[in-house]
Amino acid sequence: MGNISETRTTAVVLAAGAGRRLGKGPKALLPYRGRPLVESIAGALLDGGCREVVVVLGAGAPDVAAIAELDRYRTVVNNDWQSGMGSSFLLGNAAADPQDHLLIALVDQPGLTLRTVGRLLAAHRPGRITSAAYGDGGADGTVRRGHPLLIDVGLRDAVAATVTGDAGARGFLQAHPELVDEVDCSDQSTGADIDTPEHLHLLG
Repeated sequence: MGNISETRTTAVVLAAGAGRRLGKGPKALLPYRGRPLVESIAGALLDGGCREVVVVLGAGAPDVAAIAELDRYRTVVNNDWQSGMGSSFLLGNAAADPQDHLLIALVDQPGLTLRTVGRLLAAHRPGRITSAAYGDGGADGTVRRGHPLLIDVGLRDAVAATVTGDAGARGFLQAHPELVDEVDCSDQSTGADIDTPEHLHLLG
């Protein structure tokens, strides 16, 4: 595979959810700065330094594909999206070049910037997992792990073997905290997801 510094990264956008708690259709189509949110997320990943972006669609996939401009990216459809995020993770992992690192991003994180993406790529060390982390606003300066999550090419199979239901990589991360490097990205955003109507203000 050559020098490890030459290893490239494929990003996977998990965009298959129906957004039922929001009641506004697929989260991928939430309006953000005049365009569907999925366009902003995928664009930040590609422009931030990822070689390729794979967008995993599911609920309302024909509508998302018709409305969002995704020509710059590769799209795959998870017909089993109702089983949880794990199946989208596995589909995206399978679609990504097996010689690339894997960067997992959520479609409902509007604060994602290309600077955050670039920071994770620059900070990554061989054989490890690099996670964006965000401050909780407390005086002690503690941060919490969030997304995106950069999985080393050498760990992709091991992580995928633990993915189930709606948990994604959580099980692997909890079992192997010694392999995870957290990178503070609080200056870029809060890292918040849009899960309920109370979060819609994040779309600004």
